[in-house]
Order: sequence, then C-alpha cells, then structure tokens
Amino acid sequence: MTVTFGTWTLETLALMAAGGGLIGFLVGLTGVGAGALMTPMLISGFGVSPAVAVGTDLLFAAITKASAAWRHHRMGHVAWNILVWLAAASLSASAATLGWLYLAAPETERLSEVIRGVLAVLLLASAIIIPLCPWVLRSRRQGADALDVVARRRPTFITGLILGVLVTLTSVGAGAIGVAVLSALYPSLVARRIVGTDIVHAIPLSFLSGLGHLGLGNVDWLVLATLLAGSLPGIAIGTRLTGLLPDWILRLVLSAILLYAAYLLLPFVLMLFGAGSPAP
Repeated sequence: MTVTFGTWTLETLALMAAGGGLIGFLVGLTGVGAGALMTPMLISGFGVSPAVAVGTDLLFAAITKASAAWRHHRMGHVAWNILVWLAAASLSASAATLGWLYLAAPETERLSEVIRGVLAVLLLASAIIIPLCPWVLRSRRQGADALDVVARRRPTFITGLILGVLVTLTSVGAGAIGVAVLSALYPSLVARRIVGTDIVHAIPLSFLSGLGHLGLGNVDWLVLATLLAGSLPGIAIGTRLTGLLPDWILRLVLSAILLYAAYLLLPFVLMLFGAGSPAP
C-alpha cells in the first residue's frame, strides 16, 4: 500500500529529504549553493512547478541562512553602510516584482518557461563563479575596515535592484553572484566582510520574496518541512567536516552539478532568445 501525504508519496518525500540532506551537506562544506542547487532539484528532480519551487526555496534559504547571518553580525563582518543601499534597492525591486506577479497574473505556463530560462542562465553563471570565488577573495589586498569604506551608492543600488528581481523570480543570485559583484564594486573591502554582508543581505530579501510567493500560493509547506528535515542535519555535518576535502574539489563538484542542471533547462534558454521551443 502506498502511503501519501497530499500529492506526495512517502517514498518521494524520503527521496526529497535525502536530496535536501546532500545539498545541505555540500552547503555546510563550501558555504554556497543552497538556492542554486535546491530550486533545480525541485523542478527537474521532483516535478515541482517553477513558481512553487522558487517560493518554497526562498523561505528555505531565509531559515537556513539565519544562523550564519547572526554569526557574521556578532563577529562584525557586515558592512552596514553598504548593506543599507543594497537592501533598500533589492527589497524595493522584490516588492515591485511581487506586485507585478499579483496584478499582471502572467500566464502560468509562460511564467514557468521564463523562470526556467532565467534560472538556467543564472546556474551557468554560478557554475563559473563558485570555483573562482576563493581565488578572487584570496588574491585581494588587505582591505580597509568597513567603517572606512565609502559606499558607492549608485552602483550598489543598481546591483540591489537587479538582485531583487532575479532572486524573486528564480531564488538564485543572492549568493555567489552577489559576492562576485560586491567584490568588483569594493576591491578594498576584506573578504570576510564581503561574505558577511552578502549573507546578511540575503535574509530579508529571501524572507520578503518568500512571503510574497506565499501570498501568491507558491509555497508547499510539506516540501519546505521535508527539505528542512533533511538539510539542517546535512548542513551541521558538512560544517563539522569542513576541511576534510580540498575546497577546490568540492567547488568543482558543485559547478559540475550546476552545469548539468543548466543543461536540463537549456531548451528554455533557447526559447527565451527565440531559437527554439521547449520539449513537451
């Protein structure tokens, strides 16, 4: 007899928890990849609709990153003068995007195709950036204290606007991509403050976007609970085992997974540029 919970079978939920545990383990080891891995897994691996996958993953990210954000705040690794401009823009862009989704009510099938296409592009970008981040951060000259770094308001605000839209539509962009852009904008800021600022910024952005998707009916609470049940122990174990394997090997593995996920969504990228149509 098959045991079901809503539309999910017990076996499927067990596989989902195992997948969440594996992703949590990788995130615990490397500190990156939660959104970029979780959303594609839900879409391609379990057939979750793109909008629901995004909404569920946004709340998942807000919950799982909270403890890391608090640690960075306690250790003084947050450049608040930069974060204020970044968050002001990203939260405004997120609210505007959610308002558009609510008022325009785009066709579900078309929206799903757009989400898949944009997601594939961001996965490809993340696959390139993730292996390079440690090299970029290590190669930085010793930076100034956050209080001594003047916020570049206009480019930071524009960055926040872009991240707000991308994260709200795809749940991807606030991690590795955010670190890469902040590193380019603030070459004198030390790596730990770049990472801390990026993680703390992701919390309100993911939470607001997730709440918006919740209001749109794009959150599956059972899937969220299942992912948390699997990933939180995985994150804890991965964090304790940090350093067991060379970081560059783990990041290459993450990149390979992201490239494969992007490949699965390639037809939707071609569709976005008018070069084809997704397979049925």
